[in-house]
Amino acid sequence: MLCLRGNNMKCPFCGHAETKVVDKRDREGMSRRRRECKKCQKRFTTYEKPKIEILVIKRDGVKEKYDGEKLKEGMFKACEKRPVTKEKINSAANRLGKKFRKKGGEIKSKKIGEEVMKVLKKIDEVAYIRFVSVYKDFKSSEDFKKNIEEL
Repeated sequence: MLCLRGNNMKCPFCGHAETKVVDKRDREGMSRRRRECKKCQKRFTTYEKPKIEILVIKRDGVKEKYDGEKLKEGMFKACEKRPVTKEKINSAANRLGKKFRKKGGEIKSKKIGEEVMKVLKKIDEVAYIRFVSVYKDFKSSEDFKKNIEEL
C-alpha cells in the first residue's frame, strides 16, 4: 500500500497525516517500511521505490519519455507467429528496461534498438531478422541476404 501526500504518509485507517516508521528493509531497489499511525496506533506497510525517468533521444533529436510497453510491442511484432512465449518476451523487455533505468537520464533510440537486436538474436533468429529489417529500413533482398549471412 502506498499512500503518499507530499512527503507525508497518510494512515489508510483514519487518514491522519502523521506516522512513524517502526521498521525499514531495503531489497532489490525497493524499500519496505512498517509504519504506525501516531493517532490510532494501527500499523501498515508501504513499499516504495524511486521513480527514474528515462528520456529517449530519437533519430531526429526529439526527446520523449521511455515507454516499456512500446518496447514490448516491437518485440511482440517481431516474434509474431514464432515459437516464442509471451513470458519470454516480457521477461526480456523487463530486463532491458531495468538495464536502461540503471543508467538513467537519456538514452539514444539507436542504443535501445541495438540492445533489442542482441536479445532477439538469442531468442529467435527469424524474429531478429524481422526486427532488423524494420529497424534498419531494408530496401532490397540484398539487405536481407547480408544480415542472414552475418548470422
